[in-house]
Amino acid sequence: MSGPSLRRRRRRAPRDPEATMTLVAHLTELRNRVAKALLALALGTVVGFLWYDHGLLTFLSEPYCSLPADLRFQGDESCSLVVLDVFGGVLLRLKIGLIAGAVLSSPFWLWQLWAFITPGLKRNEKRYAITFVAVSTTLFALGAVLAYVTLYKGLELLLELAGDEVAFQLTAPDYLGFVISLLVAFGLSFELPLIAVALNLVGVLSHAALARSRRWIFFLTIVFAAFVTPTQDPFTMLAMALPMVVLFELAIQVARFVDRRRARREAVQHFHDVPDDEASPLDARPSDLDAAPTRREDLLPGAAPADTSRR
Repeated sequence: MSGPSLRRRRRRAPRDPEATMTLVAHLTELRNRVAKALLALALGTVVGFLWYDHGLLTFLSEPYCSLPADLRFQGDESCSLVVLDVFGGVLLRLKIGLIAGAVLSSPFWLWQLWAFITPGLKRNEKRYAITFVAVSTTLFALGAVLAYVTLYKGLELLLELAGDEVAFQLTAPDYLGFVISLLVAFGLSFELPLIAVALNLVGVLSHAALARSRRWIFFLTIVFAAFVTPTQDPFTMLAMALPMVVLFELAIQVARFVDRRRARREAVQHFHDVPDDEASPLDARPSDLDAAPTRREDLLPGAAPADTSRR
């Protein structure tokens, strides 16, 4: 074997079969995970900054520009947002780029988060990493899409409440901040049921606790939607609350399946852990033959077995 390969093998850290780590090792791993997540966020921010002038700003402005002309200050087909200070445009572009970068890089930093948690899990629980990242990304995207679909109706309702004699000339920071907050609020709210499933997988939250709290969960979901939605209108609130209720019910059913599977696995493990000098749970059950009395003539060689059915 060559010298460089030997040096590489010597530098490789030995595996820890017990999956035990010191506090310093945990902090070192946390630092490395955070550094990788921040690097991915920085790269995503650069992509979002460049994407700003190539479709992203048009995509975010479309709900406002699709409103009837009498609700906008121009009163015609033109549509523009106003910036009132010199540095407002630069700061706005950086803010939108940062948020877009966080969304674009979310699969990577979610993977880093799960990779930091998995050393504390059992080996058969670590295989949920890819599923966790895929489902969380999908739920966030579904929440953002739902927010974008409902944004037009919510915005139209809010602007019409001001009266027929009022036309709006929205500033770019206010409007885009409103849109981004709505998209992020919907996306993050759809992650809450997944957090409940993750806590169930690590054994912190049981299905029994979720089932007992079902009514409170649904009630608090509606209250949460009422406070989190920036538009504060009933249409947007219900658009957030109803899918969340469905997702929480799905999370409760997933927790039921996980707890049943865990209980069966623990029962099998307990059966295999019985010492050799003790009777297994199956052997400990009494038999009908053990309870039947035995006659002396039944023990003689060549004797016919006793007929226990007459007794």
